Amino acid sequence: MRPTWVEVSLGALRHNFHTIQNHIAPDTDVCAVVKAEAYGHGAVECARALQAEGAKWFGVTSTEEGTRLRRGGVNARILLLTGFWHGEEEDVACNRLTAAVWDWEQVDALDRAVAKVHPAEGFRLPVHLKIDTGMARLGVAMAALPAFLEKLKSAQHIELEGVFTHLASADVVDAPDVERQMDNFDQAMACVEAAGFRPSVVHMANSAAAASRPRTWKTMVRAGLSLYGYYLPFRSAVTGMADRSYELPVKPVLAWKSRILAVRDVPENQAIGYSGAYIAPQPARIGIIPVGYGDGLSRHLSSRGRVIVRETYAPIVGNVCMDLTLIDVTGAPGVQVGDEVTLIGCTERCAISAWEHASLAMTVPYEILCTINKQILRKYVR
Repeated sequence: MRPTWVEVSLGALRHNFHTIQNHIAPDTDVCAVVKAEAYGHGAVECARALQAEGAKWFGVTSTEEGTRLRRGGVNARILLLTGFWHGEEEDVACNRLTAAVWDWEQVDALDRAVAKVHPAEGFRLPVHLKIDTGMARLGVAMAALPAFLEKLKSAQHIELEGVFTHLASADVVDAPDVERQMDNFDQAMACVEAAGFRPSVVHMANSAAAASRPRTWKTMVRAGLSLYGYYLPFRSAVTGMADRSYELPVKPVLAWKSRILAVRDVPENQAIGYSGAYIAPQPARIGIIPVGYGDGLSRHLSSRGRVIVRETYAPIVGNVCMDLTLIDVTGAPGVQVGDEVTLIGCTERCAISAWEHASLAMTVPYEILCTINKQILRKYVR
């Protein structure tokens, strides 16, 4: 096996879950979002660890993800945040997944599937109604909500257990659009109750809102990025200033490592790598590590990023290749084949975060974590 791997600290994951749970109201649940393979950390393993810590809910994107959790031994509630695709309704019913719905065709198809899969009289499968309060992505529109609710009453095998929405700018602490969304959601809930429904699960907060906006906590919050140790920067729309005071003390869960595959000495003015994109300004020692953009290491780190080897930062030189990357280890005496290299993570004296990669790649930590190739071995550290 190529000596490139990811270490996932289940201890840090448990710490983050309890940190978030302890911050919010005691009667508010944390839905652990484990979509996209738990943001690259491994969905089944992370969900098992969190279920053992008392997590009652998990959020995924697709029926496939939810089914994989069920097969992996997760028996807690699983919420399909983006609903289900046509033809998957029987799988949703069989695995007792909780689907987000916002379209009558979804409800009608699921109602028929539940009748087929669970013919016992009186069985009703819970669903969560998603409301578009202003993000204009998914959800029933505010104007269409009364008619939808009236139609929902005709479903024989569906129970409206939950109502939720998603905030577009929760990390902007004074964003007026968030205030409008919260007001719209309050109006939507009044409409739901006026129609005779009494949903027991109400949620709108993501990681940022869970940390900074108590009004959004309701009965459940959905923790995603913060569960894995990161936040998007909190900032003010008025001043543009960043404000880290809202961040909870969560710990990065993931470390990405490799080993030196080869070492070679190159003379001054030697062109290095594809297109000779880097010219050695002086005699240098170059280490080659078996990881590249095929593994998810952004090509934007070419001659810009760095790694840690022997408690020293070693710059990436030349273009990141598909499965190899070159680093200048001149400043790390004694480097040899087999030495451990840290691409993301901490050592005793050095640290490189997913934020560092994201800044150089002009993106967000979400993308950095999610694009680490799923075929790379995950080692779970307890």
